[in-house]
Amino acid sequence: MSTGGAESAAAEAMASEAYLAGDAVREARELVAELCRHFYLQGWVTGTGGSITVKANDPTVPLAQQLIVMSPSGVQKERMAAEDMYVMSAEGKVISAPVAKPWPHKHPKCSDCAPLFMKSYLMRGAGAVIHSHGMETCMATMLNPGAKEFRMTHMEMIKGIKGHGYTDELVIPIIENTPYEYELTDSLAEAIAAYPKATAVLVRNHGIYVWGDSWINAKTQAECYHYLLDAAMKMYQLGIDWTTPEHGPINSAKRLRSVASLGVPNGCHTAKSSKHCVVLDIEGTTTPISFVTDVMFPYARDNVRKHLTSTYDSEETKEDIKLLRIQVEEDLKIGVVGATPVAPDDAGKEEVISSLVANVEAMIKADRKITSLKQLQGHIWRTGFERKELKGVVFEDVPEALKNWQSQGMKVYIYSSGSREAQRLLFGHTSYGDLRQFLCGFFDTTTG
Repeated sequence: MSTGGAESAAAEAMASEAYLAGDAVREARELVAELCRHFYLQGWVTGTGGSITVKANDPTVPLAQQLIVMSPSGVQKERMAAEDMYVMSAEGKVISAPVAKPWPHKHPKCSDCAPLFMKSYLMRGAGAVIHSHGMETCMATMLNPGAKEFRMTHMEMIKGIKGHGYTDELVIPIIENTPYEYELTDSLAEAIAAYPKATAVLVRNHGIYVWGDSWINAKTQAECYHYLLDAAMKMYQLGIDWTTPEHGPINSAKRLRSVASLGVPNGCHTAKSSKHCVVLDIEGTTTPISFVTDVMFPYARDNVRKHLTSTYDSEETKEDIKLLRIQVEEDLKIGVVGATPVAPDDAGKEEVISSLVANVEAMIKADRKITSLKQLQGHIWRTGFERKELKGVVFEDVPEALKNWQSQGMKVYIYSSGSREAQRLLFGHTSYGDLRQFLCGFFDTTTG
C-alpha cells in the first residue's frame, strides 16, 4: 500500500505551519503596524477608521497562494502592534486571530473591509490593499453629487498611478456608500470589473480603496491619490477646472455639460434648476400609507417579544429598553392611555419583556411619533429586511424622479417620523433595488 499521498499531505502541512510562523508573516505583521502608525499621522485612519492589508511575501510561495495579514476593525490604529493582526489564507479564511486584551480595549474583530479587500486580491492579483478615510477622499466625491467618476488630467502626480502619464486622464470610479461596509462588496467588484485600468475605487462620503502589486506600490499610489484629490479640492475653491489640460476657470457652461453628461431621460434638455435640494416624507409621498399601516407596523408589533427575547443582553437592546423606560415613566406621570409600569430588572427577563411588550403594543396602536418606539421598530424591521420577510414599497414613479433630481445636481433627503435606520432599510430593499444611492441624508424625530 502506497503512503506517498499521506507523506505529501504531511509535508505540505509542515510547510504551511513553517510559513505561518516564519519571517515573511512576522515581517508583514510588523509592516502593517508601522504603516497604520504612519497613516494615522497623515489623517487617513483616525478614529479607528480605515484598514491596511498586505500579503506575506515569501518568494517560494506564488502570489495567489500567499497568506494575507490584515489590521483589525475598530481599534486605535496608531497603537497597534504586530501581534494585533489577523492572518488569513489566500481565500480569505482566518487562520490566526489576535488575543483579546483587557478593558478598555475592544474584543478583536476582523476588519469589516475584509470582503472588499478579497475582491482586490482575487480580481486584480494585488499584493497589498489600503483603505483610507482621509478627508480629501470624502470631499472629492461631494464636488458633483451625481458623478459616478472622478476625472483629472495634466498633473505631475498622475505619473505615480500605475499605467498613467502626465497627459493621461486619471479616472477613478465612485460607488455609493452603504450603512455597513460589507454591503459595498458587490458594487466594488462591479467597479473593478468595469474599470480595468483603475487601481482605486472611491466610496462617496466615505473614503478610498487603493491596491498595488506590492505594499510599496500600494502606498505610493495611495499617497498620489490623496495628493491629487486634495489638489482638486483646492482647485475647486479657487475656481480652477482640474478636469481639462488648460486648468482654466470653471464656468457655467462646463457645469451644464457636466449635468448633461449624466444622462437625461427621453432625450430632453435639462434646465438649470433654482432648487438646491428636495426633502421628502415617506407615508403618502414615496410609499403607500397602507404599506406602513398594514405591513410595517403589524410586523413590528408581532415581533416585539421575539426580538426583545433574542437580543435582550445586547448593548443595542439595552439602550432601546432604557429609552422605553424613560418614555413610559413620562407617560405615567401625564396619564397617557395604555401606559403601564415597566417591571424592574430584578423581576427577571420575562417580566421585564412582558411589561415592555404591553407598552409597545399600546404605542403602536396609538401611532405615536416618539423616538423610543421608532428606534425599537427600526431594529425589528432590520431583522425583517435581512431575512427577506420585508421588502420596501415605493410608488412606481419614485425611482425615476430620484434619478432625475440627481441628474440635475439636486440633493434629495428624507424627513420622516420613522427612525433613520428604518428609512435606510425601506429605501435599501425595494423591488426597484437599492435607492439609497440617490439619497443624501435621512432625518427623523431626533431632528425636530
